[in-house]
Amino acid sequence: MIIAPSLLAANFGRLAREVERVNASGADWLHLDIMDGHFVPNISFGPAVVRTMCSKPEILLEPFAEAGVSQINIHVELGEAVTPLMWKIKSLGKRVGLAINPPTSICMVQPYLERIDSLLIMTVNPGFGGQAFIYEMLPKIQQACAWRSERGFGYNIGVDGGIDFKTAGECAHVGADTFISGTTLFGRPNLGAAVKKMRKIAEGARFAASGARPLTNRHREPALNRQLS
Repeated sequence: MIIAPSLLAANFGRLAREVERVNASGADWLHLDIMDGHFVPNISFGPAVVRTMCSKPEILLEPFAEAGVSQINIHVELGEAVTPLMWKIKSLGKRVGLAINPPTSICMVQPYLERIDSLLIMTVNPGFGGQAFIYEMLPKIQQACAWRSERGFGYNIGVDGGIDFKTAGECAHVGADTFISGTTLFGRPNLGAAVKKMRKIAEGARFAASGARPLTNRHREPALNRQLS
């Protein structure tokens, strides 16, 4: 299980200290939502943090790669731009993530599944933190998990939006293995304990669903998972 605190919920007045909290918490990734008010109706981190997020991500792939990210997510809603963007990300030696918004049919990701490292299912409409989880997204997770199993693919299945201790378990039960959570994690004084609790809940839910032994030697990737949309 991969636990990824979302920096969008951090205290922007002390970002360096917040990142240090993540590094010490046992979390696997640090997730950054990059926005400029075009693809989503909000802005997030400025150039001094991670450049920008915009409707033309192709102009920013190399700067993000040079900044040290290990994975770049792009949205399937970009249409014909998805394939060249994926090849460009791969050429930079980075993991490719594909994100999908709540209104978009899960069938839209099928042509790309064999070429991605991670599928990120948005469980709220992107743009603002603190939104309520959209339960209608659970069947999407279940379908993505079924495709992965049936076709022998190895992509992670991530969820982002309204992920708390309850919804993390519900998502894990239907196949998610990567949990991006902002308010629930950053809102706790002891971030490490919150990460540990979410991981335990997710692993327990997966165990209950599959009958497999709970994960003990989990894959750790001290990486920054940054989403371009």
